[in-house]
Amino acid sequence: MMGRWSSKLSLTAWGKSEKSGNVARVTGRAVAPALDIELICTAGILMLLGMVMVYSATIGLPDSPRFAAYKPWHFLVRHIFAMVVGVLAAWMVFQVPTSVWQRSAMALFLVGLLLLILVLIPGVGKSVYGARRWIPLGILNLQPSELMKIAVVLYAADFVVRKQDYMHRFSKGFLPLAIAMSFVGGLLLLEPDLGAFIVMVAIAMGLLFLGGLNLVWFLGLGGILTFVFGLVIWLSPWRRERMFAYLDPFDENNVVGKGYQLAQSLMAFGRGELTGVGLGGSIGKLHYLPEAHTDFLLAVIGEELGLVGVLVVIYLFYKITRRAFEIGRQAIVVQSAFAGLVAMGLGIWFGVQGIFNMGVNLGLLPTKGLTLPFMSYGGSAILCNCIGLALLLRIDWESKHCMRGNTK
Repeated sequence: MMGRWSSKLSLTAWGKSEKSGNVARVTGRAVAPALDIELICTAGILMLLGMVMVYSATIGLPDSPRFAAYKPWHFLVRHIFAMVVGVLAAWMVFQVPTSVWQRSAMALFLVGLLLLILVLIPGVGKSVYGARRWIPLGILNLQPSELMKIAVVLYAADFVVRKQDYMHRFSKGFLPLAIAMSFVGGLLLLEPDLGAFIVMVAIAMGLLFLGGLNLVWFLGLGGILTFVFGLVIWLSPWRRERMFAYLDPFDENNVVGKGYQLAQSLMAFGRGELTGVGLGGSIGKLHYLPEAHTDFLLAVIGEELGLVGVLVVIYLFYKITRRAFEIGRQAIVVQSAFAGLVAMGLGIWFGVQGIFNMGVNLGLLPTKGLTLPFMSYGGSAILCNCIGLALLLRIDWESKHCMRGNTK
């Protein structure tokens, strides 16, 4: 069965593809594999651009009575702190072998479930705008759903590897993971955080498909999940109102109600046109566009940097997602199925969440509370994005070591 994860590429053929980041050879001897500098630089550019845009989006917030006690650089300092903590966490995660993560996958998943339960307990979880998604830890607020995304990637990858002989059977190849994800979904809907649940379902379904789940079942389950999500929206009055507002945000009843945020986002993109109004020149961020530094950061980018800035962001996310799948394929070539699936799962996470956030900002998808990975303000999100990047770098590094014949 391991042949499913194998490739017919020989080491000789692999050696011809040095462009993809494989180890270089000097005077006939293999040198130690280096980190994927291109991947690090791509993520670094996103993070630095995000830092600049978060500052631009929040510098005027102290003019509002709600943030009157804050300094203009309040959010910038906290964002930089989150980035520093994220980089330190990434360095520590990189030191841990992939085999350790595989052995710990189930335990981490259970810890994630426990945190999702704790956040719902009054006095433990912090409620903001009616959503109970954070656990205050003094210097930062921990968002368990962000940590759960990493746990789902690890757990689903481990599940597929353990059950690869049963991927064609519903009871053993799908049902156990579906039950586990149902628990996660139930807890997330109680927060509520439907957006995070959609991302996690996309990760789990994507890894099942890559693991060999029957295509007919996959399409059937996709249809069922679409129906379930639609039912959840229909049974929730405020979600239903938001959906109707999304369909026509400029309707006179929606533009000052549930469609206000989307209408302001679309106007911000319109003002930006091709090259933008200039860095710092956004009007939408001046208390017109709610949550401009978190969920709607792309709208500020579109207004200040124009279509050019938005296309650059899209291209950078494309590069990260594509590189994640390349690293996953490379890991599978060297017979490391778990590592390969983790890399692809991380690619699904970054890609799907990026697409959802951009789609919401551009009015292509209904409004959901999802941040833009690596860029939006949010300590837990930045921390977990950095951890995910470190896992990618570790998998790539181990694959290169294996290709050199180093089994240590």
